Amino acid sequence: MMFYYPEPLAKLITELQKLPSIGAKTAQRIAMYILKMPDEEVKQLGWAISEVKNQIMHCSVCGSITDRDPCRICSDPKRDHKVVCVVEETDDVIALERSWGGLFSGVYHVLMGALSPLEGIGPEDLRIKELFERINSQDIEEIIIATNPNAQGQATAIYLSKKIRPMGIK
Repeated sequence: MMFYYPEPLAKLITELQKLPSIGAKTAQRIAMYILKMPDEEVKQLGWAISEVKNQIMHCSVCGSITDRDPCRICSDPKRDHKVVCVVEETDDVIALERSWGGLFSGVYHVLMGALSPLEGIGPEDLRIKELFERINSQDIEEIIIATNPNAQGQATAIYLSKKIRPMGIK
């Protein structure tokens, strides 16, 4: 279908289609837009993509994405490190921080997914072991389980609740 595009443009369109929510037509529009951009802007775009891959990592404490380790939230002395909000993905941390508008003063723990037996995702595939290590090694008083309100999120919340409750944490 892309035989009429010059090879470099066809490759760009193919790569753009690999991005979520980008179909063939959108990829073609983006590629054509990039082709019309000034050289300096294209270089900046390429540089920004490269920097994201080279400088973004997962926080060794909470698992969220960051450009420094530990992340800004985990290293903030004003945060209440005794209160941990457990979420499925990094996007959830960003959404909660935005929606709570600074009202939540605790820290986070990112599971990197949710339990899904049908997809073969069990506790060992998530950052659940790291959560329990964190609970055992830090003075944590409260865990807020903020998983998504779908079957996988609810299954994850129930699983975590049953494991955390005997540890004496509310």
